[in-house]
Amino acid sequence: MITDRDIAVRCIADGKGPDSKVRDAMSQEVKYCFEDEDISHVCANMSEIQVRRLPVLDRNKRLVGIVSLSDLARQSAGTAKALHGIVRPSQQHNQSYALA
Repeated sequence: MITDRDIAVRCIADGKGPDSKVRDAMSQEVKYCFEDEDISHVCANMSEIQVRRLPVLDRNKRLVGIVSLSDLARQSAGTAKALHGIVRPSQQHNQSYALA
């Protein structure tokens, strides 16, 4: 998964141009959640690692979707706590994704 933020932080900010490869901007360590996990667990995980979206896998580790903080906000009041954790100041920005 690659986001506009990945491109901005890892390519444009480093002076790389439009001929850059996806590998220059993507997160190296892919983190994810499973489709049958509890929303509260996923929110807590997103908060801990400070990410706004995660790939969603089935138990065979096949990609079945992507969940965003706004998706979770529509389903759970606990999302406010996750949002607070995601936007907290940290030593460095973490654009990796959560391992379940």
